[in-house]
Amino acid sequence: MSTIKRELTTNFTSEEAIHHNKISVIGTGSVGMDCAISILLKGLSHELAFVDADEGKRMGETMDLQHGSPFMKMANIVSSQNYLVTANSNIVINSADAWQIKGETHLDFVHRNVSIFKAMIPSITQYSPLCKLIIVANPVDILTSVAWKLSAFPQNRAIGSGCDLDTACFRFLIGQRLGIHSESCRGSTLGERGDSSVPVWSEHCWGPSEGPECRHGLLKSPGTGRPFTE
Repeated sequence: MSTIKRELTTNFTSEEAIHHNKISVIGTGSVGMDCAISILLKGLSHELAFVDADEGKRMGETMDLQHGSPFMKMANIVSSQNYLVTANSNIVINSADAWQIKGETHLDFVHRNVSIFKAMIPSITQYSPLCKLIIVANPVDILTSVAWKLSAFPQNRAIGSGCDLDTACFRFLIGQRLGIHSESCRGSTLGERGDSSVPVWSEHCWGPSEGPECRHGLLKSPGTGRPFTE
């Protein structure tokens, strides 16, 4: 009897502990909420936390998501003006930045956003010292570097969205020109995200695969009118 009890106890205690995944989103503007909805739809987190200084906006967005919980597998959703609500996050997505005034480039308002980050990043790292920072605020490349330096995190824990959005726009425009879905188009946009990013025309292609069937060079250059080639 004691042997059976010992075996049952051993099997029970040897099971792996359930991992609790928590993601926090700083800023409840359109970008922050788009990130949150994508996280919820993909079921990426057990708990989702929001921080925003605008209490009315934050509470409204939080309640909208909470009220939609009967329709999907929903994480526990919490929010506050205090960064304590983000404690023990695995990932912190930072979408909070200053408003871009009409006529400003991404570089023109960088100083305002650096000031915001100087107040924000120490609070994040205080409560989630082991988290990964994902920066989607603009100018994203500069602010990612600022976040990395302020947090003193390793480079692989301060990550910027870079030119991902520019690349997606590039692929969409190629697909629109050819009358095909952008998922069938491949191409990259490189450089600093914003006004100085560069689409790499020589590497774009479309078709069912990346192999020999992938087609190149049928779009014409807007500058010269000549077709692009490999």
